[in-house]
Amino acid sequence: MDLFVNTTYNFIRWRWHALAFSLLIIVAGMVQTARNGLPLGIDFSGGTIVVLKFQQPVAEQAVRDSLASLAGEKVVQQYGDPAAHEVLVRLPQSQQSEQGTSLEQGARQVVETLRTASLGQFEVISTEIVGPVIGDDLQRKGLYATLASIFGITLYIAFRFRMSFAVGAIAATLHDVIVTVAFLTFFGYELSLNVIAAILTITGYSVNDTIVIFDRVRENGRTMRGLPLEQQVNVAVNQTLSRTLITAGTTFLSVLALYLFGGEVLEGFAVTMLVGIVSGTYSTVFIASSIAIALSKNVVTAAPAPARAGGDAATRPRRRERRA
Repeated sequence: MDLFVNTTYNFIRWRWHALAFSLLIIVAGMVQTARNGLPLGIDFSGGTIVVLKFQQPVAEQAVRDSLASLAGEKVVQQYGDPAAHEVLVRLPQSQQSEQGTSLEQGARQVVETLRTASLGQFEVISTEIVGPVIGDDLQRKGLYATLASIFGITLYIAFRFRMSFAVGAIAATLHDVIVTVAFLTFFGYELSLNVIAAILTITGYSVNDTIVIFDRVRENGRTMRGLPLEQQVNVAVNQTLSRTLITAGTTFLSVLALYLFGGEVLEGFAVTMLVGIVSGTYSTVFIASSIAIALSKNVVTAAPAPARAGGDAATRPRRRERRA
């Protein structure tokens, strides 16, 4: 830990390199999303998910071929530990939009079709059904929750510090959200309610670190009035570096344990948090500070010059002589 005590690293020097690196990731994520679309989970897109547990190993392609008689495209993939022989079957909402066709009927058709196939015995572990109205409502509320949290953070930081700091903090928060979603598209994870909960957690986590640095900048401004804002911010980042790394490190290890042992249900949440913690620490040091410096007037407030001996006649204070 001596590497992070009384450090004098010049982080601000690399701010433009960091901005270019972040822009590269964001552009790559936008290209990936434009090609394949944003993968929405069943919470937002609607549909039916059936999880089956076979008593013997079964290939995904065999399950997919057995369901070929059903209309529409099916998503068949391995679920959980391969040794558990569990398979997930998903029917998108578009396949069940015909009037009079219930979502429950789609799940029953999957089970009945697989029972008639020669795939061996299995049991239904879980069935998840989300209608189109509920999916649209959850998608809208998830967007509103994210925007409301960002708006509230902006008002707080603008009132607590200054508007340029608020813009820097929000830019860093948006950076974390966009980068996290980009990595989710790279890794093939769907946007679900668990992922939205993780993204909202990331926004609070990232802003918390940013506020710690900005508060130290404000404290240093009282004793470093002769230094440019750029140097004041760099000193503040170094002074809070050990706190930032210890907080990020302990949180990262906790979420890593959740990813390794939390199971399939929490995997998307854990991956989102892992990416968000790294991105949040990175953006706190580079993105938020860089934008705050760029938007602030970097004015050196010099100490008042001492008065010359004797002073000027126009500025010398007059003595009032007391007459006897």
